[in-house]
Amino acid sequence: MNVKNKVFLITGAATGIGAGVTRALVQAGAKSVAVLDVNVDAGEALQKELNVKHGADKVLFIKCDVTQDLDSAFDEAMKQLGYIDVLINNAGIMNDAPDIYEKQIAVNVTALIKGSLKAYDWMRKDKDGKGGTIINISSIVALVQNHLLPVYSATKSAVLQFSNCLGKQENYSRTSVRVIAICFGVTETNLIRGKVGCIDKELEEIMAAALEKSPTQSVDSAVQGLLTAFESGTSGSTWLITRNKPAEEITNNVDKAFDILRQGVF
Repeated sequence: MNVKNKVFLITGAATGIGAGVTRALVQAGAKSVAVLDVNVDAGEALQKELNVKHGADKVLFIKCDVTQDLDSAFDEAMKQLGYIDVLINNAGIMNDAPDIYEKQIAVNVTALIKGSLKAYDWMRKDKDGKGGTIINISSIVALVQNHLLPVYSATKSAVLQFSNCLGKQENYSRTSVRVIAICFGVTETNLIRGKVGCIDKELEEIMAAALEKSPTQSVDSAVQGLLTAFESGTSGSTWLITRNKPAEEITNNVDKAFDILRQGVF
């Protein structure tokens, strides 16, 4: 799969990994990138920067809170760009605080599924689409069990299962829509800057100490890993991108884990 001349739509793309991916895609020859984000100042600045550098209309910024504006923002992107070849569901929240966790579920799970299925319906060849790719951002917390962020861990586990199941060969063979899951490690973005909300004050203190000790990766490393997964990944595959290491496909590990989990089910 090649970036050149493809049309991308990325949620949560005004800053952090999303902005890094946008820059990399335009540099690599993408036809255009729709940047969706609630941060208007950052989104408009990114649009201006890249359109000045790479030509008018390369980047289209659309203000979007994925919990409220997803349908209208996706429709606007499709109207202006003509087609969406690749959707990257990057918008996310990491905050288990009692007054935030419901918004976290809405962003990380509900909006991601809604956006995926909307793009899936546009792209699928058995319904007059041209095929395409959906990349969903999960996390290393979907691969481990830890007491610090139970709600966030649940949301990212849901993303992994949803993406793996939607991307199964039985679906891909009918639709030609490829679905890939990305498990990022701790990345140097705003998600880990400042206090991370937990379900109580005791866990917040432990969480702060844990983040200080956690190995991190740069945004550039995360971006390169995502591009590798896009170029090489098959539908239903899972990719681990962490600690500034090259992207690693871990689909076989996930399959083996579920071989164990389903023992006795049938």
